[in-house]
Amino acid sequence: MLMDGHSLAYRAFFALPAENFTTATGQPTNAIYGFASMLANTLRDEAPTHFAVAFDVSRKTWRSEEFTEYKANRSKTPDEFKGQVELIGELLDAMHTPRFAVDGFEADDVIATLATQAEAEGFEVLIVTGDRDSFQLVSDHVTVLYPTKGVSELTRFTPEKVQEKYGLSPSQYPDFAALRGDPSDNLPGIPGVGEKTAAKWINQFGSFAELVERVDEVKGKAGANLREHLDAVKLNRRLTEMVRDVELPKTVGDLAREAYDRKTVTMILDTLEIRNPSLRERLFAVDPGAEEAEETPAEPGVELDGTVLATGEVAPWLAEHGNAVLGLASVDSWSLGTGTVTEIALAAAGGEAAWFDPSTLDEADEQAFAAWLRDAAKPKVLHNAKGAMRVFAEHGWRVEGVTMDTALAAYLVKPGRRSFALDALSLEYLGRELAPAPADGQLAFGTDEDEQAEADALMIKARAILDLGEAFGERLKEVGAAELLADIELPTSALLARMERHGIAADRAHLESMEQMFAGAVQQAVKEAHASVGHEFNLGSPKQLQEVFFGELDLPKTKKTKTGYTTDADALAWLATQTDHELPVIMLRHREQAKLRVTVEGLIKTIAADGRIHTTFNQTVAATGRLSSTDPNLQNIPVRTDEGRAIRRGFVVGEGFESLMTADYSQIELRVMAHLSEDEGLLEAFNSGEDLHNTVASQVFDVAPTAVDAEMRRKIKAMSYGLAYGLSAFGLSQQLNIEAGEARALMDTYFERFGGVRDYLRRVVDEARATGYTETMLGRRRYLPDLNSDNRQRREMAERMALNAPIQGTAADIVKIAMLNVDKALTEAKLTSRMLLQVHDEIVLEIAPGEAEAAEELVRREMAAAVHLRAPLDVSVGLGPDWESAAH
Repeated sequence: MLMDGHSLAYRAFFALPAENFTTATGQPTNAIYGFASMLANTLRDEAPTHFAVAFDVSRKTWRSEEFTEYKANRSKTPDEFKGQVELIGELLDAMHTPRFAVDGFEADDVIATLATQAEAEGFEVLIVTGDRDSFQLVSDHVTVLYPTKGVSELTRFTPEKVQEKYGLSPSQYPDFAALRGDPSDNLPGIPGVGEKTAAKWINQFGSFAELVERVDEVKGKAGANLREHLDAVKLNRRLTEMVRDVELPKTVGDLAREAYDRKTVTMILDTLEIRNPSLRERLFAVDPGAEEAEETPAEPGVELDGTVLATGEVAPWLAEHGNAVLGLASVDSWSLGTGTVTEIALAAAGGEAAWFDPSTLDEADEQAFAAWLRDAAKPKVLHNAKGAMRVFAEHGWRVEGVTMDTALAAYLVKPGRRSFALDALSLEYLGRELAPAPADGQLAFGTDEDEQAEADALMIKARAILDLGEAFGERLKEVGAAELLADIELPTSALLARMERHGIAADRAHLESMEQMFAGAVQQAVKEAHASVGHEFNLGSPKQLQEVFFGELDLPKTKKTKTGYTTDADALAWLATQTDHELPVIMLRHREQAKLRVTVEGLIKTIAADGRIHTTFNQTVAATGRLSSTDPNLQNIPVRTDEGRAIRRGFVVGEGFESLMTADYSQIELRVMAHLSEDEGLLEAFNSGEDLHNTVASQVFDVAPTAVDAEMRRKIKAMSYGLAYGLSAFGLSQQLNIEAGEARALMDTYFERFGGVRDYLRRVVDEARATGYTETMLGRRRYLPDLNSDNRQRREMAERMALNAPIQGTAADIVKIAMLNVDKALTEAKLTSRMLLQVHDEIVLEIAPGEAEAAEELVRREMAAAVHLRAPLDVSVGLGPDWESAAH
């Protein structure tokens, strides 16, 4: 099988939207993903014994030298596509797939050469390409697989199929193509001569050469046009013919498929943040070395003395091995605030390992295991310790003494990666492949062999966790993050586990009434939209919206995309300013209400049997160190809208408690920016006690503080926060709906007044470009290799991240320190009040009767003293019966 890499990657690029396939650093991966997906499917379906991929080197080939206009009509290669071909090449190299790119020739010529050689050696040959010129290669032993729908559907072109499609034999195809011309290659056709006439002439005369010989026999206007353009058509014929004797560094015999370098393939996919498990499974399923990989011991160089412990055997095993550092792995489930553990495995460095089913523990085993878990002097290594702490507590087990969490450690070493799965980390850092977990997370034992296999798999994971812990111990020291893990991330994970178990009480009736209200608003918007255009249409169909907006209503055209003019939220907002028609405004309201309805529906579904919502907090999602939440995502709830505030009223104080308390920092990012930049003007603005944005606006616009109007203040507020988030002048112009020039002028004036901020931002990028990373006040690093990229888009994205990471990361660290200090102070003060949520830098606590005053005092004290900043931390606190009422 021979594949035209450029042709198929380009098709994949346009088949998949780049905005849906982009890494955190801005590297598009749509062409890579589409190519890899098609590659996996085709290798699976065709199972070739020999395989290679050919690429174009550049547009400068023997064809362009002979005809300077060859392909000259083609538009500039999109920036988003550039760089993806080389990354595809790296993936192919890791798959040990030969790839060819020969100066002066196109991929077609390389494929033609290899196909000719392979056919001569008795191979059946498949050519996968989106170039129809390849049909000239089709024979009884050569088939072209031509993409007819994106890169997902391939049509098999055999001699019979070519004859059926064009009425010609494959050998006649280049004659036909020469007469027809090829607009995609900028090869001119003959005026008045289409595909039917071209095919008729070739069939009538038998070949192009015979047609030229007897050209005077061709009658009519078409014949005259042929004779007039004969030289151009002869050139077409030379250019259309593929070269079949390109000198290549490898022969067909060298193309036998080889086993992948699976570790490198995994690392490439991880680096490109291609997480789709289906794609990975399909790629590895067609690895010629798959069987050997399965047969290879999952722990090369590591022998396990694994034991399945029966009732009464756990306590003795722990007595013998429990003082050493142990890796712990478990199979458990967690849903709606409750869960259970079904398997546990422990592994020691000496090779000893044990597996047991918690339901089989007798009293002595139970006591011994619980004592070992809660003993802080017994070191333990886990992967995602928070999950274990949360679910183990359902069995009455408290987990202490976690010295290493391999998921958190991997996050601190490389925060930009999006997957911290144990199997990927094991392969990358230990070179070990782990057996897959049961599909449903439950035991599926039918025989003793099944049980032993399941137990072995979990013990292998426990050992991998232990060894990863050792590996990451060294890596954390290298990146200066060992203290971050021990002092901040591990304690935070333990606190979050308790917060997740607490949950927050929900007013189901209130939320259900909100859902009904939003549903009614959605239906009302639908009716209004239909009435505004005089007929019904599907508001959820982009195609129908395009027909209505730009066809029927003839509204101003928005940005053009592959599927037509866009009707996304930004486009609707723009249309609302460009026309008096009410439909754009109705559509914006429809989408907003529909989104709110989905948000509330999600909240209702997550109310547990205890009447509380138990969200899951994520420590390893945001590269800056910020926490996020899922199931439900509490950051989805709008903070500044009436509807968002109404939704927050559905989060209420629970039984046995008196009120909810909210506490957060005022302008924490700007205070961090002022501290790091040491800008005297900004620090003075903070310390003046006046309204910050009003004070800064008066300096930027050079007016008295009393002369600052709402619009000035709005612009300065957007500017200040924008700088903390790495916002560009273009981004600021979009946010404020002003011209880019005005935004740039505003930014320049701001920097004139606050030169320390300008100098700091420049210094951050320069230092990061030199060292390869940015760093927070507490030493949290973010590595940004794209700062030195030749790709402007990737480089500018990395620069924005370099501006953003120290400020956002420091703010995130401060909030975590504050949470830990508040939690510790609550315990030391022997208060029953407890922390429930952390959302958007806001902490939500549930206050026990009579403890409000004491709780507020310690919350203010501990949060204000979390770190020392030159612009002192300012804490706001509120109290109320629900989340919204407790706002401040």
